[in-house]
Amino acid sequence: MRVLITRPEREATTLATALAERGHVPVIAPLFHLEILRPPAEFATDLAQCQAVLLSSANGARAFAEATEQRGKPILAVGDTTATTAEGLGFASVTSAAGDGGALAELVRNRLDPKAGPLLHVSGVDIAQDFAESLAKDGFEVRRVPLYEAREAAELPDSARAALQARALDAAMFFSPRASALFARLVQEAGLADSLSNVTALAISPAALEPLSALPFKATVAARRPTRQSVLDEIDRLPKAVVEGPSIMSDTPSSSQVPPAEMSPESPRVTPPPVQVRRGLGVAGAFITGVVASCLVLAGALITLPYWPAEIRALWQGKGAAAAAPVPAIDLQQVRQDAAAVANASVETARKEISARLDDLEKRLRATSAAVAERPAATGGPDPAIADLRAKVEALEGRATTPAPTPAPQQTPAPAQPPAVTAEQEKELATLRLEMATLRNTLQTIDQSVAVQRDQTRMLTEAVDKARGEATVRSAGEQKAMSTARASAIIGIAARLSAAVGSGLPFATDLALLTPLAQGDAKLSESTNVLQAYAQTGVASRPALVTEFPAVAKAALADDLADDSFGERLLGKVRGLISLRRVGNDVEGDGTEAKLARAEAALEAGDLAKAVALVKSLPPQTAKATAGWLSRADAHLAAKQAADQISAQAVTLLGAAK
Repeated sequence: MRVLITRPEREATTLATALAERGHVPVIAPLFHLEILRPPAEFATDLAQCQAVLLSSANGARAFAEATEQRGKPILAVGDTTATTAEGLGFASVTSAAGDGGALAELVRNRLDPKAGPLLHVSGVDIAQDFAESLAKDGFEVRRVPLYEAREAAELPDSARAALQARALDAAMFFSPRASALFARLVQEAGLADSLSNVTALAISPAALEPLSALPFKATVAARRPTRQSVLDEIDRLPKAVVEGPSIMSDTPSSSQVPPAEMSPESPRVTPPPVQVRRGLGVAGAFITGVVASCLVLAGALITLPYWPAEIRALWQGKGAAAAAPVPAIDLQQVRQDAAAVANASVETARKEISARLDDLEKRLRATSAAVAERPAATGGPDPAIADLRAKVEALEGRATTPAPTPAPQQTPAPAQPPAVTAEQEKELATLRLEMATLRNTLQTIDQSVAVQRDQTRMLTEAVDKARGEATVRSAGEQKAMSTARASAIIGIAARLSAAVGSGLPFATDLALLTPLAQGDAKLSESTNVLQAYAQTGVASRPALVTEFPAVAKAALADDLADDSFGERLLGKVRGLISLRRVGNDVEGDGTEAKLARAEAALEAGDLAKAVALVKSLPPQTAKATAGWLSRADAHLAAKQAADQISAQAVTLLGAAK
């Protein structure tokens, strides 16, 4: 069954995959083009203050994911498709209303408390239901933020036009009243309304079917539940349809088109005139036949264009390649964490390999040094084995050159003549000479081996020294890079913490990012512990403290002037309602009024610490009026001081790393 999909490109691709898995042929014809909008200036504030986020479409989920990196806010989605999309984008707490806008509003009434804070509705520029209006009677405050715009197509897409002209559609899917109304208008403008006589319209709800009532569809079906799955189920329930081609236009009716009355035997037969048959077409006929055949081939190609493979269709349209499938949004925080984990693992692996190589080289160096140290004698003389061989060679040489002993002369004083060398002696001398030559060769081989071993020892020593130097330089560079990155990250987090403290917003998320970076640093850990007490709720901002101070000062001044008498108590109450007091930094004296005036001037000048010190020096009877303000001011000062200490420590770490 061939099904027309009118959703935007990203949703149409997913829906086409689902239809193909069910054995249908999708025809994608997007009627809208989505454009992600830039978040407004108040978006971050509204997101921080809201208790939950309402998503009325999957496009809203994608736009919301691109607008912020926060994934911890509770999400209430209109249906299962929107909920699945939000979960796929990394949002942790997602609840589906499994219905339409009314079901989402009912889910809000059942799950949320109006007193817990406002709601943030992420939507497009055009909306089908205004949740601010429908939930206002229940006490909910809904702030709508349009983060995307669905721009309407100016004309019917080419794929839909070709499929309708060829009468090659069996069903068409519509998921909103706006899409149905736009399709009805574009089809009528294109003059293709009559081509819908064999098409069944399937809509996600009866409201989406209503704009299609003027079109001559074969049938209209509304899904039993307002979900994409229910629409797909309705398609599966439709009977198998046969796609009809365009009817043959002819002035002569065929046998099936002639009414029975006209086929009666009584009707006279009309004898056709004789037709003169010509032999051959001629040059002009052949040319005209070729032109007609080319036109028929081109028309057939245009008619079947929607059913060609995507690559060939893209080449026909001149695009070169089919559009790439949409890429899901990237969770930047998860990518940073994965990259940091991979980098740390790589550094650790390289460090282990270098350490193993150093250990191996050191073992080989120690073994070589021990072998060399064992060979020479204690006095530094030659190797005993070599000395023994040399002594043996010298003895053999002396034996070869020493003549045989002669008997002592008896009486003749004349010198004795050397005896003649016998054959046996010659043979022994030859054997000795051969042994001497062999021993000399052995000595030379040993000398060469010792020299080679000494060279290898020297080379190993140089390699160990070089490897140690490279390892030291690499380790120092890696340590420096990691320290610099850590310090830079702490500086960025400290800036966010200072901004949150100054604006009175919670900062639990930023503080959670700082916790792993503060491990092993006593100063950072101490400052982190101080901020932990205020992370969830935040602290009062300085402008808020300045705004509250006049009322606190008036109440404190009234408590200071009143005593236990009835008249003074009555006068104190009157002064608490209507009082005149001096203001300005030039008010002198140690009285309550003077200190309050100087404290207010210090607040206006931005010196909160001085104002707190002056308020704390007021008489005890003013403590009740100033206790709440002092508590909020002390919390602001403590948080501000901790954030400043984190910034200073980060700058110190960055300087040390460089």
